[in-house]
Amino acid sequence: MKDFRNKVVVITGAGSGIGRAVALAFAREGARLHLSDIVPERIEKVAQEIRSLGAEATPYVVDSSDREAVAKFAEDVYANAGRVDVLHNNAGIGVGAPLQKHTLEDWEKVLAVNLWGVIYGVHFFLPKMIAQGGGGHIVNTASGAGLCGLPGLAAYTTSKFAVVGLSETMSLELARYGIYVTALCPGIIATNITKDSKVELYDEQGQNLRAKVDEFYMRFGSGPEAVAKDVLRAIRRRRPVQPSPLHMYPLWIIKRVSVRLYQALARLAGKSLLGS
Repeated sequence: MKDFRNKVVVITGAGSGIGRAVALAFAREGARLHLSDIVPERIEKVAQEIRSLGAEATPYVVDSSDREAVAKFAEDVYANAGRVDVLHNNAGIGVGAPLQKHTLEDWEKVLAVNLWGVIYGVHFFLPKMIAQGGGGHIVNTASGAGLCGLPGLAAYTTSKFAVVGLSETMSLELARYGIYVTALCPGIIATNITKDSKVELYDEQGQNLRAKVDEFYMRFGSGPEAVAKDVLRAIRRRRPVQPSPLHMYPLWIIKRVSVRLYQALARLAGKSLLGS
């Protein structure tokens, strides 16, 4: 898929961050956007931004972890648009804490949004995309943490590794329908995810590191616009895995070359966060 003009694009978690940036990038290409988010004010604001660019945007308030809500979302999109050319399962949340401080509720919440949200999106949209014919593309937002395990992010990393594996299987199965699949693996991106996530990480003096984590992401993180460019490029080039942006590549390459070297670096990076 090279030309996105008049293509129907569905994006979940589009009210902020990567989802918003991807939506705006598609809008500038002349796509027709159908966007969901759990926060009504956010998604309506993004829809208005897109309309100000002269593009079409239809907002939906959807909890991506709610099976029935996603089923209705798919029905509503097809009732309004008639087809879907690009589906981007993007909604996600995080938890930062040592493994022993992850509660079962943390695990359930993260997996419900990050993994089951993707599964629901695939389950309810894919059969319709196959039936409509003409191919398409599905982007599943995973993470750099879906390529390389990271300390302090057990539930998040588990969910994102699962999304990468699901995406790889989908890519192998769906090419015969002309539907291509990309696992999007962003690195450190300046978005609201840290502010919207539970952080139970402390320094040696017992001070919570939330403020430092937020500051680090906003100071050193790449803008979500860089990821949006990579998303469109990945679709055009049919890339099965898209690390983004450039700072993700060295870490990924190091792990592929030497797992032991990667683990040594990851442990070193995690010492200050985990207090060991």
